[in-house]
Amino acid sequence: MEHTSLPSPSARRSMLRRALQEHRLLRFPGAFSPFVALLIEQAGFDGVYVSGAGVANDLGFPDIGLTTLTEVTSRGAAIAARTRLPAIIDADTGFGEPIQVARTVTELVAAGLAGMHLEDQENPKRCGHLDGKTLVPVEVMVRKIRAAVTARPDPDFLVFARTDARAVEGLDAAIDRARAYVDAGADGIFPEALQSEAEFAAFRKAIDVPLMANMTEFGKSPLLSADTLQDLGYDIVIYPMTAFRVAMKAVEDAFQDLERHGSQAGLLDRMQTRARLYEVLGYDAYARLDAAWHAGGAPTTGPKHRKGG
Repeated sequence: MEHTSLPSPSARRSMLRRALQEHRLLRFPGAFSPFVALLIEQAGFDGVYVSGAGVANDLGFPDIGLTTLTEVTSRGAAIAARTRLPAIIDADTGFGEPIQVARTVTELVAAGLAGMHLEDQENPKRCGHLDGKTLVPVEVMVRKIRAAVTARPDPDFLVFARTDARAVEGLDAAIDRARAYVDAGADGIFPEALQSEAEFAAFRKAIDVPLMANMTEFGKSPLLSADTLQDLGYDIVIYPMTAFRVAMKAVEDAFQDLERHGSQAGLLDRMQTRARLYEVLGYDAYARLDAAWHAGGAPTTGPKHRKGG
């Protein structure tokens, strides 16, 4: 692997802004670790999504607002530091009132993220596809959005406003909230838990800023294809928990098999090989660099050290 520095966080933010102007669907699978982000990049996707549920679940918690700004920022920074793709992160309710939202934005920009979304649930929030959600008044969310867009140190950092109003107040109210959030300065809207293709179309017809679609499994929204979302005019689609769910099912099955048989020999054909692991990580480039330094040389190639990330 050739030694190549990553684009700076600022360059990745600009790259994402330009991509949104191309009016094509950008695909952002969820990464719960930096290694998963590398796989997303190598698979040819447009960006990486850092899910709040993914961070919480990986820490052993349900997605009910138990994670802290420090935990979320730390995971986001680690992921952004290992991929050249722009990364968007789930900032939940902003971790507090407008003053805390302002700090959240500055921390996420410093961590190398390209954007975030902020939701209009009361804290403690709930997973967007669960029942029992409660919302803050529109004016409270408007103040948070204004704080976020005012505080961001880089104007290219994207601030998407997520509304969970569809499940609580209905589709028309969700659209009305989205319009207020756009007026407050949100760069785009994330309408959570829409329940049909027709509702996705209605939102696109009503709102003329970039829209984010959430294609999470086992939720309230139909799993629309990328071609369908493109035709509907959506700008970003996230697959927040796909990798996590596939991985955890494989791990669970493997542990049951290991406990039953007392050996992992029957699991080898279901594993990523050592060779593939090293290929993803660029192991050979690290080894060459290490050998050259021990020999007193000054190699010109090496692993992808994340300069500027």
